[in-house]
Amino acid sequence: MFFKKKKNTTPETKKPALLLKENIRLDQKDPGSKEAVIRMIGSILQESGYVNENYVEGMLKREESFPTNLGNGIAIPHGVLEVKKEIKNSGLAVLVFPEGVQWNDETVKLVVGIAGAEEEHLDILSNIAMNLSTPDEVEKLVAANSVDYIYDIFMGNVTE
Repeated sequence: MFFKKKKNTTPETKKPALLLKENIRLDQKDPGSKEAVIRMIGSILQESGYVNENYVEGMLKREESFPTNLGNGIAIPHGVLEVKKEIKNSGLAVLVFPEGVQWNDETVKLVVGIAGAEEEHLDILSNIAMNLSTPDEVEKLVAANSVDYIYDIFMGNVTE
C-alpha cells in the first residue's frame, strides 16, 4: 500500500486528492529530453492546482543539482526547497513511457511528479521508493496499461 488515508481534521477547506485519475497519462512518447518530461509533468501538477508555475522551474533546478532517477526505470522529479512555498496542496502526477525515455544514464519508463506540502514531501518520496524498489514492480505498472490499476496501487486500494 502506498499511502494511508488520513482523517481530515480541517473540515473548513477540502483539499484535492493526492492523485487524480486524470493525472495518470499512459502511452507517452519520448519528447526528446528529461527537461521536456519534467515540464510535462510539472504542467499537470500546475493545471490540477497543486502548484504555482514557479514550482516547475524548481523541479528543473532540482534535476540539475541532484538527478531524480532512482534506478529500476523510475524517476521522481520534485522541486528544490526554495520553491516549497509554490506548493498549494500535496499532489502527484504519473507519466508512463512504455518505450522509455533517456534520463541521464538510465532508461526510465515511469515518471512520478511530486509536490509535497509541509512535511508530506519525504513521506511521499519514501513510499514511492519503497513500493517501486524493483524493476519488476515498475514493469508491472507499465505493462498494466491501466489508469485504474495505477491509481489503485498508488492509493492503496489493491492488496496483493
